Amino acid sequence: MKHRGHKNRIFLLFSLSVFFYSSALQAEWHSADKTLMGTQVSVELWSDDPDVGLDAIDAVLDEVERLDLMMNPWNAASELARINREAGKHPVTTTPEIVEVVERALHYSRLSDGAFDISFASVGQYYEYREGKAPNASQVALSKQDIDFRAIRLNTNTRSIFFKKPGLQIDLGGIAKGYAVDRAVSILRSAGITSAVVAAGGDTRILGDLGERSRTIGIRHPRKKDEFVVMIPLENTAISTSGDYERFFIKDGVRVHHILDPDTGRSSAGAQSVSVLSPLAIDSDALSTTTFVLGLERGLALINSLSGVDAIIIDGEGKLHYSDELLLKSR
Repeated sequence: MKHRGHKNRIFLLFSLSVFFYSSALQAEWHSADKTLMGTQVSVELWSDDPDVGLDAIDAVLDEVERLDLMMNPWNAASELARINREAGKHPVTTTPEIVEVVERALHYSRLSDGAFDISFASVGQYYEYREGKAPNASQVALSKQDIDFRAIRLNTNTRSIFFKKPGLQIDLGGIAKGYAVDRAVSILRSAGITSAVVAAGGDTRILGDLGERSRTIGIRHPRKKDEFVVMIPLENTAISTSGDYERFFIKDGVRVHHILDPDTGRSSAGAQSVSVLSPLAIDSDALSTTTFVLGLERGLALINSLSGVDAIIIDGEGKLHYSDELLLKSR
């Protein structure tokens, strides 16, 4: 399916968490977007040859659509849904893409001592945010026993995955969009594209320095939709934002949102928004969720221990905090 963008138009990339604006439009910039992976996926790139640029956009959107069909746990026909049905019974041979994403997810599970855990879906499957429904205490207590990344057995040699707990379920929502963005950038590079922006909801990656089209990002105010709490320049990097305002409902005065604490099976408290910058989107995606769950003190300690990674945290009181490296850059 072709997704031809329109030449000679001003293109603004919006997501739930970041806002990009650019300088004057150049004729060589091309763009398109499509709803995929439960969000808006956008591609904007520069190319001397319009056909090369538009073909590259088509290839990117086709790839993200392919990954969406593979990794959507709510699509019964997806590969991930098949894994959730069968891996608790026997090892399931799966795709190289899912092996790569799960392997990276388990890395962050170990690094954070379980703050990032794709088996959160064992409880997360019972939340219905659009309908404003949450599992009751007994259901959470029972299902929470299946949240355990250590029970996920991944064999990279045989490309198989097995759950030691039959009730365990996984969801790649905290890392898959970042992976898709990185795949998109790889496709663009292979096509000879050197300047581009790829965004999938709260996950964005800049390829190159964009020439004269300097970019600034605004971190969205978690409680004021049309306001931004800070603006920072962005070049040749990835940024991901996790916020308690993306999917949520209010129940008995409490904000119930989609970022679950694996320890409790309930919405993580202590932060309103976390933005992480890193070279790859798969890492910024996973780390924004991880840091959100860890909270301010432990989250900043983790980020400060990682080379080339920065974070901006808006705590539960709405106060702004920066990782050490960003603080040094701002001075």
